[in-house]
Amino acid sequence: MEIPTAHQTLDLTTIRFPEIQLQMRDAHKLRGYFGNLFREHSPLLHNHYENGEFRNSYPLVQYKVINKTPTLVALDKGAFLLNQLFLKMHELHIDNHTYPIHNKLINAQSVEVGHTNQLIRYRFTTRWMALNQTNHKKYLSATPQQQQDMLQRILVGNILSFFKGIDIHLESHQRLMASVTHLKPGTTQFKDNTMLAFGGEFVVNALLPDNIGLGKSVSRGFGTIQRINP
Repeated sequence: MEIPTAHQTLDLTTIRFPEIQLQMRDAHKLRGYFGNLFREHSPLLHNHYENGEFRNSYPLVQYKVINKTPTLVALDKGAFLLNQLFLKMHELHIDNHTYPIHNKLINAQSVEVGHTNQLIRYRFTTRWMALNQTNHKKYLSATPQQQQDMLQRILVGNILSFFKGIDIHLESHQRLMASVTHLKPGTTQFKDNTMLAFGGEFVVNALLPDNIGLGKSVSRGFGTIQRINP
C-alpha cells in the first residue's frame, strides 16, 4: 500500500528589486533596513517582540541577495504582511547609500509543501550553515561517512523545523529521507567570523518552496534552496 502524501498549500510572496545590485553579504543589511522601516507593523519582519525578546521560531520573512538582486521571501502570515507593505517600499538605504526603487517585482502564489513519496532534488543557491559550535567539533573529528550521516540528520531536522514553523506535522509513518552526497564544504563570512558552510545539491522526499532557507540564519539569506527540475 502506498503511504499517503501529507502536504498543504502555503502562501508564498517574493519581492525583487531588479535595478539594484548588492553582494550576498549584504542580505543582513536588507533585514536591518526593512526591519526598522516597518518595525511597528509586525515582529515577523525582524524576529523580535516589542519587549526585546527573540521570536524563536522559523522566520516567515527572509532577506536575501540572489544573483546580486535584493530579494524578500515571505511565507504564510509573512506573505500577507509583505503584500500589504509592497506599495510602501520606495527606497532602499544600505551603507549610507540610498537606492531609489523605480522597479519592484512581486510574485504572490500558493505552493504545495510537505511530505511526498517522490525523491526531489534541490540545490543550495546560498551557503547552508548546518553546524553549531558543538556539532562543528564533532564534524571535524568524524570519518567521511559519519560526516555524511551527520549532515543528513541535520538537514532532516532543518526541514522538520521549517514544517513546524508553517504548522505541518507529519504522521509517525511519514519519515523524511535525505541524501547529501552532492554537498561540498566551503566557508562563508558571518558576523565577521569565517564559518564552515556547504554548497551543492541534496535529495529528499519533501515538497519545499523555491527560495526558502534551511539551517542557521535563514532570515539573513543563508541556506536558500531551489528545486532542480528533472
